[in-house]
Amino acid sequence: MPRPASIHVCSACGHESARWAGRCAGCGEWNTLVEQLRPRAQPGAAARGGAALAGMRQALSPVALGEVEATWHERLSTGIGELDEVLGGGLVPGSLVLIGGSPGIGKSTLTTMALANLVQAGRRTLYVSAEESAAQIRLRAQRLKTGAPLQIPVIAETDLDAVLATLTAERPEVCVIDSVQTLHCAELSSAAGSVAQVREAAERVMRVAKSQRTAVLLVGHVTKDGALAGPRVLEHLVDCVLQFEGERERTYRTVRAIKNRFGSTSQAGVFEMRDHGLVEVLDASARFVSEATRAPGSVVLCAIEGSRPLLVEVQALVSRSELVPPRRVVTGFDRNRLALVLAVLGRHAGIGLGAADVFVNVVGGVQVEEPGADLAVALAVASAARRRPLHGEGGLPLACFGELGLTGELRSVAHAERRLAEAARFGLGPVASPESHATLQSALEAALGDAARAAVAA
Repeated sequence: MPRPASIHVCSACGHESARWAGRCAGCGEWNTLVEQLRPRAQPGAAARGGAALAGMRQALSPVALGEVEATWHERLSTGIGELDEVLGGGLVPGSLVLIGGSPGIGKSTLTTMALANLVQAGRRTLYVSAEESAAQIRLRAQRLKTGAPLQIPVIAETDLDAVLATLTAERPEVCVIDSVQTLHCAELSSAAGSVAQVREAAERVMRVAKSQRTAVLLVGHVTKDGALAGPRVLEHLVDCVLQFEGERERTYRTVRAIKNRFGSTSQAGVFEMRDHGLVEVLDASARFVSEATRAPGSVVLCAIEGSRPLLVEVQALVSRSELVPPRRVVTGFDRNRLALVLAVLGRHAGIGLGAADVFVNVVGGVQVEEPGADLAVALAVASAARRRPLHGEGGLPLACFGELGLTGELRSVAHAERRLAEAARFGLGPVASPESHATLQSALEAALGDAARAAVAA
């Protein structure tokens, strides 16, 4: 009887088992056995006997880093400026890039646009679709108004061995695999998308890509929490991890680098989804400032996306609650951070909202994760609670940024000069910031006037 091609290894203690079991026989943990391929025996290992197992190999000679020859390879431009900026200047030959995002966010559209531009530039490309048929890909490509989308070579296949054989035969310069979770290795009995399947597919694709200098874009699924699906080792294997953020109902999308071995992780690209594909938003601040409502509960946040400033509108709505506890609904901002802002407002600004529903929204589907958004959320909520608009000079929206401390002080944040310069470019001023106000109370008094002072006195 032939030996099975796979074994099950406990992720907690490393115990090996020929079959899967709910409980590990080695450590007693539940649901820790993960399928993986059985290690292949090296040729001649049995003949060499114990000497090979004892590590009787020739020692290696370490080399000083200064003596290592660093070879630089020309990056491959995707023809999409925002994407190239996030990648650090383009695709590096032989690199693996993992793109994750929610279903329908535009991952396939972005990768198809990149391949279309590369084909037009004379590069060899390949599109591997493990989710859609070739006809479906053509229908999407026909909508694009960039590059040469109908000239992209495509295969629709889920078998890992067939995909790797095609990569070896065609030797493309850039390849898109959509998606890595749907590739299936016949040697493993588990279903596609399992931990063992995803890990095996990523490792074998990586070996082929590195050996023939093919830049591979792996499209990945995400969980309901927004994290990349599959084993964590998948993010460690690849050279770059891109997160595609936004909401399908909104037009704006943000691409940011979570990991990048060949560039910085401080860059972000902004796109707008239209009928003919994704369009780069070169001046996103102008879009958001022009759409600001100037109503109670609205304020402009001077945010930083990567290393560039971005002005976005933050809106808040406060209403009397009929529920216990009241609702706290947030879009584009951390819900735990909102709880901190509301606590500081109640303790140090006299604006108690324990019996009110609070809704906060960052307009445009932008995700703001930096602490510099605290002051904007606090001013928007206070304005909505007092039903008084926040205006800067000349009737323009009030711009602000700053981090809130638990004692009510405003703390400095990074790139203050860039934020102020971006606000000045649109005539927004004066800007409420830690440089102009030491405490939240001071910022509220300047923005709301008598209403803020009366609330604090009460």
